[in-house]
Amino acid sequence: MLLFAPKETAPGENRVAITPDSAKRLAAVGIDAAIEAGAGLNADYPDKLFGDAGVRIFADGSEGWATADAVACVRPAAAEDAARMKAGALLIGLLEPHGDKARVSGYAEANVAAFSFEFVPRISRAQGMDALSSQANLAGYASVILAAERFSRAFPMMVTAAGTVSPARVLILGAGVAGLQAIATARRLGAVVSAMDVRDAAREQVESLGAAFVTVEAEEKGEGTGGYAKEMSDDYKRRQAAKLRETLSRTDICITTAQIPGRPAPVLLPSDMLSAMKPGSIVVDLAASSGGNCEVSKNGETVDVGGVNVIGASDLPSAVAQDASNLYGRNVLNFLSPLMDADTKTFKIDWEDEIVAGALLTRDGAIVHPSLKGE
Repeated sequence: MLLFAPKETAPGENRVAITPDSAKRLAAVGIDAAIEAGAGLNADYPDKLFGDAGVRIFADGSEGWATADAVACVRPAAAEDAARMKAGALLIGLLEPHGDKARVSGYAEANVAAFSFEFVPRISRAQGMDALSSQANLAGYASVILAAERFSRAFPMMVTAAGTVSPARVLILGAGVAGLQAIATARRLGAVVSAMDVRDAAREQVESLGAAFVTVEAEEKGEGTGGYAKEMSDDYKRRQAAKLRETLSRTDICITTAQIPGRPAPVLLPSDMLSAMKPGSIVVDLAASSGGNCEVSKNGETVDVGGVNVIGASDLPSAVAQDASNLYGRNVLNFLSPLMDADTKTFKIDWEDEIVAGALLTRDGAIVHPSLKGE
């Protein structure tokens, strides 16, 4: 079976879906790997490394699309690329299934079996396939590094003969995978860190990392399906806004990570709330690509609001592309390995399997995922 990884074409995207390491592991389960020439260059994986790992390199990517039994991509494949694939071939990636109905319809029309990592169920045996978490972890790290670079002060407290430098105060909104890594990274850099999350279960995780948990007094619980946060009531949002404004007045850097699967990101920072922050403060919005947690965020841009710099960060895993690609390649490997028949070295897919059925968008010319059928 041949797995092909094309060169990513989205602006600012540096990752690749197969690495030399994952290619060797794929070969061990009977899957041959191929890439489009130059696919790994932006992640510091030159073609020679792939060649040394036994990876086939297509000078023309269209040949890979047309001959592969499966295609792994990082960002959503275009419908016209899917149309080049063999009927019944597999397409795997972060396909942003709610982002473009026409694109998903194109996958169905191409008669490919499209699997979206966003829909992989959050169960224990699927942890190694959880590309959302592997990439969010690195995004959380990179968000703090980006904030530290843009901030005009140091992070740690420093006692010198000339005087004392106060530590930076960092607030993390959302204590999921990205938020927890942001907390850990900011703490390692010496900042005083606090965090907010609608889920009560997040308190223990936040405090275990040495950060303070900012509590919103309310009866409502924020735990949603699969451990994700849910949309909260208007009353909760009012209470949260009041507490947030108070906390922001003492905050130098705010990193927002709150997202709801399949829906626009909740607006946690209306434009007027930024006035509570001091000039020179930084906001890094990790949800900018899904609308933003900050009202003024612009995806991929920095907006100055009264001296507060709001960074719409959407491609942070690409800032650490080699590690991001390595982890993503493992996610692809872990997803495909159970689909292989050990004797025939071909795909033998149990379409009723919880992971397969959960991640499957299209099959046999139709959109099959329940959340997409009515769109």
